Amino acid sequence: MQLIETGEITLVTSSILAFENHKNPFQSRQQWVNYCLNYAKQHQTVNAGIQKEAKQLENEGIKPMDALHVACAEFMGCDYFLTSDDRLIKRYKSNILQVKNPVEFIFLLTEKNHERKNVK
Repeated sequence: MQLIETGEITLVTSSILAFENHKNPFQSRQQWVNYCLNYAKQHQTVNAGIQKEAKQLENEGIKPMDALHVACAEFMGCDYFLTSDDRLIKRYKSNILQVKNPVEFIFLLTEKNHERKNVK
């Protein structure tokens, strides 16, 4: 959260994530996601362009709800989309954004930070 709080990373969200989280049967997890999303700087609602892109992603083998998530991230111009869904990570083939597992993302940030410190 520190990287988000300091503005080094911008957290964004979408109406799809809010919808899915609302359906989460585990109240503590739902509350945690809501807490994290309070730090989001942008919120994207689904529109016709997002629906069209999501349909294309579905044609490439991505599940409908995942396709909407990714299409929102693409539409917002995100650099990264974080998920623990290995199937989605493997199936997303576009170069528009990088789909990463949160742990991989942290390693990536750590590596980039280390490289910056070693530059003279």
